[in-house]
Amino acid sequence: MRKALVAGLAGVLLMSSAAAATASTTQLALPAPAGPYAVGSTDLHLVDHARQDPWVAGTTRELMVTVRYPARPGGGPRAPYMTPGAADIIAEEDARQLGIDADRLGYTFPTHARTDAPAAGGRRPVVLYSPSAKYPRSVGTTLLEQLTSQGYVTVAIDHTHEPAAVEFPGGRVERRVLPPGTDGKLLIATRVADTRFVLDSLETLTRGENPDAALPAGLSLDLTRVGMFGHSAGGFTTGETMVSDPRIDAGADLDGSMAYSQSTRDFGRVADEGLDRPFLLLSAGNHSAASDGSWQEFLSHQRGPVRQAHLADGEHFSYTDYQALLPRLGLDSASVAPFIGTVDAGRSIATQRASLGAFFECFLRD
Repeated sequence: MRKALVAGLAGVLLMSSAAAATASTTQLALPAPAGPYAVGSTDLHLVDHARQDPWVAGTTRELMVTVRYPARPGGGPRAPYMTPGAADIIAEEDARQLGIDADRLGYTFPTHARTDAPAAGGRRPVVLYSPSAKYPRSVGTTLLEQLTSQGYVTVAIDHTHEPAAVEFPGGRVERRVLPPGTDGKLLIATRVADTRFVLDSLETLTRGENPDAALPAGLSLDLTRVGMFGHSAGGFTTGETMVSDPRIDAGADLDGSMAYSQSTRDFGRVADEGLDRPFLLLSAGNHSAASDGSWQEFLSHQRGPVRQAHLADGEHFSYTDYQALLPRLGLDSASVAPFIGTVDAGRSIATQRASLGAFFECFLRD
């Protein structure tokens, strides 16, 4: 879970608080998707009535997911990057590190997806997304909107009580409650269970049998063609889910180790056993199969097709929206380089879109 326990964006920005404090309010934005379809978006509240929440005793496991889908032009308002309740908490957390007013951090800026837009016709392959540890589902928006604009239905998962905040219907917000020294194996096992539950939910949703949620009218999912990708711990989650669930046909790990401990060679099942399905490894900076023992172990056992790509002048968080957002904050470039590298943001995002898009095009639609 390479750098999964990094303090996060607040920690990045703390290093540049002096520069940030003097900057004017930043207008945050993401690059527009370049595919032929408009993007529709809806948030679903999913309740796993059969499972207790592992982090809060005596409660049922609940998840929020964002479903983006190819849409016809028009529709509702542009969906915000984060919902207001979650955005406020994350802004306050970051602002305390920066020594600035939280009002200056506009995390509810509009994305390129329109809320509840009419779905375009046709059955669509599905791609799931799992974010890095302690991060919200929103941090993969750039890549998810692009894949959606290319004709996929994408489903971004919030692993409740990992991110600083997850907002549920009615404005209820669940905060991060991971205890100190949280067992990495329990964290990944919880994520795998979350992902498999989301797949189960998508199956019941397509049959119109889910009492807790519904898909937009006219949206048709092809659940015989399912992919998944994730960043950092989300990439590890992708591999571990594929080991135990054959419904995922192709997966991608964006710069995430497959180890609970590199020093003791305590690797995940995906590294020890490999997969019989296609897998993509995207790395950056000084991280690659040459430096990661868990990736080496995975490659020695992998039976399905493998693709690899390396962003030499990028860094770990280049594979998140921070590649697009951090340069807009007016921070000193030297302070953000350890997180997004020195790569040109436009080139980095274009390379990621091309690699991920070609991989899923080949193994989900070709």
